[in-house]
Amino acid sequence: MKSSILLITGGTGSFGNAFLNKTLKKSNYEEIRIFSRDEKKQDDLRKKLKSEKVKFYIGDVRDKDSIEKAIKGVDYIFHAAALKQVPSCEFFPIEAVKTNILGTSNVLSAAEKFGVKKLVVLSTDKAAYPINAMGMTKALMEKTMMAAARNLDDKKTVFLGTRYGNVMASRGSVIPLFIDQIKKNKPLTITNPNMTRFMMTLSDAVDLVQFAFENGTNGDLFVQKSPAATIEVLAKALIELYNSKSDIQNIGIRHGEKLYETLVTKEEMIKSDDLGNYFKISTDIRDLNYDKYFSKGDNVKVAEEYNSDNTNHLNLEEMKSLLLKIPKIKADLA
Repeated sequence: MKSSILLITGGTGSFGNAFLNKTLKKSNYEEIRIFSRDEKKQDDLRKKLKSEKVKFYIGDVRDKDSIEKAIKGVDYIFHAAALKQVPSCEFFPIEAVKTNILGTSNVLSAAEKFGVKKLVVLSTDKAAYPINAMGMTKALMEKTMMAAARNLDDKKTVFLGTRYGNVMASRGSVIPLFIDQIKKNKPLTITNPNMTRFMMTLSDAVDLVQFAFENGTNGDLFVQKSPAATIEVLAKALIELYNSKSDIQNIGIRHGEKLYETLVTKEEMIKSDDLGNYFKISTDIRDLNYDKYFSKGDNVKVAEEYNSDNTNHLNLEEMKSLLLKIPKIKADLA
């Protein structure tokens, strides 16, 4: 890796920051490029890091020219740029299409054009059985990656992906909202007390992406097994940790929300490999020669999906222990 160049799209976001920090400490990349739209976040990150190894590129994945300039000469890419907020994507679905699908297509095309060795796209649990615009565009992002991967030579270029649930305390997630409400002595607003979500730290997300990078082949999609908790348990755990007297207020489900999230669908479980801490979902390598497949189909198998309702659930004390791993909370409570 010593003479290699790495690019992180959306590199000023929560994942980009965490992955960059770990990469700077534990790898020997010659250069790490950060590509994003937000010059203020780039400037803040530049001043914070003060690293000559990190180069910043202003641009948008929607703009093919800007992403090509950033990718030329790059060996490896982690594609994290996306529109991720469920409500905003519901109100502006075409904007989600432009970034999550067409923007990803631009990144994949440029990566193939310039001979990138390996590219990992980051997806979300909302892409499995999607009911909202964010999930639908992420699902099509995955399909776009897989379609492109079918035409690649494994010895030259590899496209693969990861799919994970909500990252705890990431930008726009519920934990920073709850903490802000606690500090202002306001009630914690939950959409449904029985709603479950996977609980994954930023460190877990980085580990998943790194594992996929090291072990994936063309079209593979990796999922990390994670515990889950109800939103009510999460809220109560934060109230106890912060020794708060805030109440919990049920405000009802928002636009496009699910009661629980699926990480691996029933259909995907049939063709997935259990790797212990991870599932690997291999891509469908069949081509458009339909007769070859429909004259004799696969044997019917039954599998249970992997979701936040049937995975291991954290109790109150376990949730508190996991929350204490979050730097922001550790700093607050210190």
